[in-house]
Amino acid sequence: MSLQHLVAVALLAVAASLASAQQAPTGPATPAASAAPAASPSAAAPGTTTALPTLNDPVSARREYELSLKLRCLVCQNQSIAESNAELAVDLRRQVREQVAAGKSDDQIIDFMTARYGDFVLYSPPLKGSTAVLWFGPALLVLIGLIIAWRVVRARKALPVQAPLTDADRERAAQLLKGEGTAK
Repeated sequence: MSLQHLVAVALLAVAASLASAQQAPTGPATPAASAAPAASPSAAAPGTTTALPTLNDPVSARREYELSLKLRCLVCQNQSIAESNAELAVDLRRQVREQVAAGKSDDQIIDFMTARYGDFVLYSPPLKGSTAVLWFGPALLVLIGLIIAWRVVRARKALPVQAPLTDADRERAAQLLKGEGTAK
């Protein structure tokens, strides 16, 4: 992971801890509020708090960020949705955040995005018939370039070598340039 990504994750964690500190209750804790979080939202007893993934959860924020790095901005095309500020990238980040909060797995989120936007939304598209050009196109272009370069070099070697100009040829060229002679 690059330094830029580590700094971004650290900033997300700091922001999440600041936000959770601001939302801490100031009054006395009630038995229902101090109860341990339930394993799942559906298993929670009424009046208890549950640990739902939100923007304030550093683990969910990191997961959202890592998923966003795997998805290409369809507007910018050379940036992930985590790096882009295009409106579509902001919308895609929001969709990822909502699906993380809904408890969907990484694979389910990726499948949703590819079903909606196609394999192009992935930085690393799967190898299949429709993406073969993406995988083999660059290698094919390099191969074609090497073949063309090899043929050009071979053709230049096959050209006859021209003999250098003699003094008589140089005099004749000088006369022609001055307009003193006529061409043969």
